[in-house]
Amino acid sequence: MEESSQSIVKMKVGLWRKILFVIAPFIAFYIVFFTKLDSQNPAVSNTLAVAVWMALWWVSEIVPLAITSLLPIALFPLLGIMNGKAVSSTYFNHVIFLFIGGFLVALAIQKWNLHKRIAIKILQIVGVSPGKILFGFMFATAFLSMWISNTATTMMMVPILISIIVKLEELNGRAKVKHFAIGLLLATAYSASVGGIATLVGTPPNLSFARIFHIYFPKAPEISFSTWFIFAIPISVVLFIILFLYLYFVFVRKNKDWKNISKDTLVEDMKNMGKVSYEEKIIGIIFVLLALLWFFRSDINIGFISIKGWANLFGNPKYINDGTVAIIVAILLFVIPSKQEKGKFLMDWKAAEDIPWEIILLFGGGFALASGFKESGLSTWFGEQLSWLGGVHPIIIIISIALIVTFLTELTSNTATVETFLPILAGLAINIETNPLLFMLPATIAGSMAFMLPVATPPNAIVFGTRRLRITQMAKTGLFLNFVGAIVLTLFVYYYGTKIFNIDPAVFPNWAKEINH
Repeated sequence: MEESSQSIVKMKVGLWRKILFVIAPFIAFYIVFFTKLDSQNPAVSNTLAVAVWMALWWVSEIVPLAITSLLPIALFPLLGIMNGKAVSSTYFNHVIFLFIGGFLVALAIQKWNLHKRIAIKILQIVGVSPGKILFGFMFATAFLSMWISNTATTMMMVPILISIIVKLEELNGRAKVKHFAIGLLLATAYSASVGGIATLVGTPPNLSFARIFHIYFPKAPEISFSTWFIFAIPISVVLFIILFLYLYFVFVRKNKDWKNISKDTLVEDMKNMGKVSYEEKIIGIIFVLLALLWFFRSDINIGFISIKGWANLFGNPKYINDGTVAIIVAILLFVIPSKQEKGKFLMDWKAAEDIPWEIILLFGGGFALASGFKESGLSTWFGEQLSWLGGVHPIIIIISIALIVTFLTELTSNTATVETFLPILAGLAINIETNPLLFMLPATIAGSMAFMLPVATPPNAIVFGTRRLRITQMAKTGLFLNFVGAIVLTLFVYYYGTKIFNIDPAVFPNWAKEINH
């Protein structure tokens, strides 16, 4: 009876996906031919059509995700949105190479089983019950992503997490652990995003905000590392607590009749692994080196403490980015000899073949879509729709911005979305004579709170790259968190942020009256 009901559910889900697959191009064609968002610029409607098509196909998963991600290359030139050369170039950039380099380091960790040794140590410290495992990984990920990019943090944590999942599967069977495994993967991605909110260096949108705000309002008070931290850390902590309680309720609470990893088993496993090998030591050093190089690459200003980034040692420090670092370290893996495998190196191309190229194309498609939003003017059109909020209470404006940016960045790069919206919101604030921070702060943080789709943020894409969860599972879990995040963000910006940044919603500050054109 149970098998029969499960098969019925699968049939219904399959039918639903097929319906989305079929109607997607028809909806897109309808938007192209019968919807005119901007009568002077058909590219605006055309970009929306492609975005809707891609979103529906990504959710349905009938067509491989990587192939759906290639739609902009085919459709943007035909619809007059972007030049074919320009859209093609968006698929490979420094962020993509950050992915490739990070994946190579992660694969090296897996090849020499260093992740298993680290995983056993973590479990010995935090405990072995499902709830403690969930909390331990969430806390470690959130804390690391405050100081290292959330992308790098997720790349480091996923190999360790997978080894723990495999251990639980050995004890309980894959089918029984599957639901909890999905929760752990989502928790890692979401914790990286939530932790990254807390500091200016935690996630790219935060740094984009600091830069764009200074460009538009050079006379405004400085948004320092410490000021941002004081404002954002309570938001990060509250979201972390909500996230843990929600994921515990959904993915852990029901797991009562399975075997936990015993501490004796962990001790025995550590003995069976033997002494730390030469290869593990070198990979561990490279692992830490990569994290330090990412962290200290650019200047760090923490209130009265200022640390110059190592990139300043070179003639053109701005030329060096996280992708550069990732590839340099990845190349090292292919040139350092191995002692266990004579005549070979720490990494070879056979091990590197496991790079999930479909996820790289998926994320490239997100960059292409973001470029289309910007080039066509669709992002501007979305921003203009907020102008009617001029006579509305600031809380309504803030939550509207938070929801629009949150759901828009589900389809586009969060950094690209934030960088496109911030100038629009700055102009909107000046037009209705409101403190620009009331609009720009929620837009910035909302860019890190898209939890529904893999393309929304790098952490989402990385955990999706494990091939252990489906888009529908991520979307179902993330929808609730999207709305909760927008509400929490709105309340903090209006009731707490106004105190930290000395904002009076009824007063238009003098520093905002002069824009640096």
